[in-house]
Amino acid sequence: MDVIEELRTYREKDIPYSRVLSSMCTVPHPVALKAHKMFVETNLGDPGIFVGTVELEKKLMTMIGKILHCKTPAGYICSGGTEANIQGIRAARNIQRRQRRGNLNIVIPKTAHFSFEKIGDILGVEIRRAGVDGEYRVDVAEVERLIDDSTIAIVGIAGTTELGQIDPIVELSKLADEREVELHVDAAFGGLVIPFMNNPYPFDFQNRGVSSITIDPHKMGMATIPAGGIIFRDERYLRALEVETPYLTSKTQFTLTGTRPGTGVASAYAVLKHLGFEGMKKVVDSCMKNTKILVEEMRSLGFEPIIEPVMNVASFFTEKAERIKDELYRKKWVISTIREPRAIRFVIMPHVTDEVIKEFISDFRKVVGKIN
Repeated sequence: MDVIEELRTYREKDIPYSRVLSSMCTVPHPVALKAHKMFVETNLGDPGIFVGTVELEKKLMTMIGKILHCKTPAGYICSGGTEANIQGIRAARNIQRRQRRGNLNIVIPKTAHFSFEKIGDILGVEIRRAGVDGEYRVDVAEVERLIDDSTIAIVGIAGTTELGQIDPIVELSKLADEREVELHVDAAFGGLVIPFMNNPYPFDFQNRGVSSITIDPHKMGMATIPAGGIIFRDERYLRALEVETPYLTSKTQFTLTGTRPGTGVASAYAVLKHLGFEGMKKVVDSCMKNTKILVEEMRSLGFEPIIEPVMNVASFFTEKAERIKDELYRKKWVISTIREPRAIRFVIMPHVTDEVIKEFISDFRKVVGKIN
């Protein structure tokens, strides 16, 4: 068998995105694919060789900085939200530890992404979890109670993984400012949704206390994978991450990974440049419209959302979540579940069109009928 034919047999076993209603990734934009191919051999880990790719990344940081209301953005494109979150907290630790004592800690919402479990393990910081209110936003008063002389940072989420909820970043920013700790905002998903919504919530650097933001172009930015992103308020945070690199074309390196493909930079830049603000807004508007369609269909079947969707993520109460998910998977539909509260979860990405929703609901109705 020809190796390409062999590869095709494996690729054909993958479930196509058109059957996936659980992922925060999506089909890359056509212009992203063209850009990816053009930069496929580039390595940002050796900037003295790939000079143009480095310049392009700086332009992309400026572009994202404008979206996030930052005039002095400093950051880079990385493997994804996990790496970005690690780097955000690592920079906070390196800046703050000189003025802190005891075992260092960070305060995060209970709804934070599981990457913070890895952060605690890798960086050796204690993870303190604050509860949430009735709308599943972090309780700012509880965050304040958990801060002490060993706290280096607090974390807010702009687009929680399970519900798409936005924490009260404005209040968290004021708290971070008052207590002189860093505020990292995990907007891996919401960072390229919220700015293009009607009446967007001010989650970004327009809040003085925000130090760093995770924002992933390979999610709603429709860039090719991998294209995560970490953006800092200014260069000071990157300097706190630097290590010497004596054998490369640069003297220091602030990234977590060494070898780093330029494909994520090129594809992310291409999409944002090609679509512009209005084009991105149309994409987000379409996803929100289809989210509303899904909610209406689910309500007609007796399923109520945990919260009214804030963005294009919707979760619905059901004690039979796991069984529904398993039955749908047998029909090659992929959804996800939440343990607390028990629910089924959907992410309405650009590939989830109204036709996909119509087809899904038809099968969903059959599955529910069979289970009941």
